[in-house]
Amino acid sequence: MSGTERCYQLPMTIYLNGLFMPLVEAKVSVMDRGFLFGDGAYELIPVYSRRPFRLGIHLERLASTLTGMRLSNPHSSADWERLVTKIILLNDPADQSVYLQVTRGVAMDQRNHAFPKNIPATVFIMSEPLLTPGSDQRERGVEAVSAIDFRWLRCDLKTISALANCLLRQQAIDARCTETILFRDGLLTEGAASSIFVVCDGMLLVPPKSHRMLPGITYDIVLELAAAHGLPYEIRDICENEVRTADEVWLTSSTKEVLPIVRLDGQPIGKGHPGPMFACMYDLYQQFKTAVMRC
Repeated sequence: MSGTERCYQLPMTIYLNGLFMPLVEAKVSVMDRGFLFGDGAYELIPVYSRRPFRLGIHLERLASTLTGMRLSNPHSSADWERLVTKIILLNDPADQSVYLQVTRGVAMDQRNHAFPKNIPATVFIMSEPLLTPGSDQRERGVEAVSAIDFRWLRCDLKTISALANCLLRQQAIDARCTETILFRDGLLTEGAASSIFVVCDGMLLVPPKSHRMLPGITYDIVLELAAAHGLPYEIRDICENEVRTADEVWLTSSTKEVLPIVRLDGQPIGKGHPGPMFACMYDLYQQFKTAVMRC
């Protein structure tokens, strides 16, 4: 730890611009561009048994977002790893969800859309308990609604300007559903806060990574498990009708893991209950989590 970093051994500890401190003491200027413009990037890293999962890949995605935003990465990978590891150790429980955020910083002279020059980025890291779905959701499945994907065309960047995602996710909340499945030009993109997989006639289908969707870490795990265990899959464009007439639909994310969607817009998916391929993938994912994520 450098001389500019002080560590407070108290509950709910966060990191902000070189200091570890209690969350209640953290303050950011109202002139911060994250506050004024949503001008920043973030990552959410699952932690199992105090071990961050695929931290290097999360940091690569953060670096890619920062590059896309034309914002210099304020830390090396080694520095990020040290900071994340420290936050994990300072907080409970053993399974956590670590959130890190980088904004373009504070330009005190004026509010200006143009990028300010020669100001330090604002760096914030916090941790919350990692809450995964309960057995009821897994066994009965969840419901979703659909919507036109009206977000911007750089959804591959994980930015904090997430109002469109919030509006789309709220449609699901208002309908007492778990997720909103998004379609653009008649094709599946993703969920408001998840990746979406579809099973048709025994084939697992998922849209290809592009500027229209976030490259999900759990997305990669599911495909790796399918390949390793001989489950047939295709990465291709998926028509809206294929989703609505699918045998199974899943959502995946770092916090939701793999979860079956059994109703879409009030209509059943397949037989209206979790299907056999989901059951297989769920077991594979849990085995992988025990053998790899916690080791």
